[in-house]
Amino acid sequence: MIENQRTLKSAIKLIGVGLHTGEKVTIELCPAPDNHGYKFQRTDIEGEPIIEADADLVVSTERGTTLEKNGAKVYTTEHVLAALYGMQVDNALIKISGPEIPIMDGSSYPFVQAIESVGYEEQKAVREYLELDEVIPWEDVDKGIEFLAVPDSVYRLTVMVDYNSPVLGTQHATIYKIEEFKEQISTCKTFVFLKELEFLAKNGLIKGGDIDNAIILVEREDVSQEELDRLAKLLGKEGLEVKYKGIGTLNNYQMKFQNEPARHKLLDIVGDLALVGKPIKAHILAARPGHSGNTRFAKVLKEQIKKQKNAPRKFDLEKDPLYDINDIEKMLPHRYPFLLVDKVMEITEDTIVGVKNITMNEPQFTGHFPGNPIFPGVLQVEAMAQCGGIFALSKVDEPHLYSTYFMKIDNVKFKQKVIPGDTIVFELKLLSPMRRGLVNMGGKGYINGKLAVEAEMLAQVIKDKVENDQ
Repeated sequence: MIENQRTLKSAIKLIGVGLHTGEKVTIELCPAPDNHGYKFQRTDIEGEPIIEADADLVVSTERGTTLEKNGAKVYTTEHVLAALYGMQVDNALIKISGPEIPIMDGSSYPFVQAIESVGYEEQKAVREYLELDEVIPWEDVDKGIEFLAVPDSVYRLTVMVDYNSPVLGTQHATIYKIEEFKEQISTCKTFVFLKELEFLAKNGLIKGGDIDNAIILVEREDVSQEELDRLAKLLGKEGLEVKYKGIGTLNNYQMKFQNEPARHKLLDIVGDLALVGKPIKAHILAARPGHSGNTRFAKVLKEQIKKQKNAPRKFDLEKDPLYDINDIEKMLPHRYPFLLVDKVMEITEDTIVGVKNITMNEPQFTGHFPGNPIFPGVLQVEAMAQCGGIFALSKVDEPHLYSTYFMKIDNVKFKQKVIPGDTIVFELKLLSPMRRGLVNMGGKGYINGKLAVEAEMLAQVIKDKVENDQ
């Protein structure tokens, strides 16, 4: 199924305070062009520097994920990134007037509401996923953190957390597809144990913390009011009324889900893995995760993208073709010596795989070149275009009544010589949905799995024959 990228229909502003800095900040979620991804912009710094949402820019994971580029930092990025990713916004510019994303209510839901209030704008570029063809394990043995990415057709997440706590104990949470994010995950708040508050406060953190933007978990029966008052003073919240009724949560906060803390861990994973740079189709399983483990695993997945890009492409040429040369002659008007596709192995909704066998019998080798036969680059592109034509014509009734014509060729690159004896496997993919007979495809040609040629092509399918009535 072809899925186009999308961005926000218009910009929207929110105002809040940073959880750790306590600074008031304005955040503006803005539309962005195709293939932009997520980027932050510090509008309060001279030059308004851009910081990409990239796992390689992570410089700290202490109580949140911090990114830095050329000295400009943005703190606590995970909740807004989770909202954008969870609502399937591919491209957004996130402008902030301070160093830290506002904590809002401690969840992603305020950002989700903002996104939904402006709606979405579909874009021309097709959404490209990280899809796995192998299981990817990763662990930090010393900290007991484990991640596993398993091939899947959707983005599925499962988390296990073990707090060794009378309040939480061991919890599990799962979402079976990213479309569940809004209802099942986005409203789940961040949480902190009461016993951690004093340490965090004395280390200059959670200056913007409040009982309204975090779940505060109490594990003891003997917490005195004096202790609560002292903590409130440390946090600069002397006027805050804090109710305590034993083990549970301060002010008797009612969790939205029995496993809300585990669900919030899923929220953090969604936000941190947005730093991979591509939407993901895989089942991610995580045990005892945190921002450090999340972002380190994001780097592992980024390496997988590089590995896939550089790995030899594998095609099954042993199976029966979808179209043989006789089928192709019924679709294309070309004939010897200009019919340059021997068979088509498969066609999906947005891709085609075709094959061209290079033989010494072809007439171009008479003069290109004597003693050094090389298959011309223009014919490589033509063969690729014929594959694209077969794809387009396979989508119409009575394809023999249509022809395809080049309108534009871009970004052509030749990577190696093509000589007699080689077999080029062409793989073409739609760059945007077919509309009004226009077909825009990106194609690559492989020899023994290695890239030999690539190009982007725009063609038009035109009906140019009329059957005679019999």
